[in-house]
Amino acid sequence: MEHRRKKRFIAGAACPKCKAIDTMMLYKEQGVEKVECVSCGYQQSQTDDEVAAVSQGDVIGIFKPE
Repeated sequence: MEHRRKKRFIAGAACPKCKAIDTMMLYKEQGVEKVECVSCGYQQSQTDDEVAAVSQGDVIGIFKPE
């Protein structure tokens, strides 16, 4: 049985590759947070340790465009 990923869209976020607005979704897969553009397929990921090192309070994750 395939496990469904809980996906959340990031309001107001722009894709670093195609510059589309409101197309970035955030989800977690095997302990790794991933962000993906549903428009062009751009992906970026970071581990829980990387998130914890830079986040504070109620932040889900911090992704910096390359």
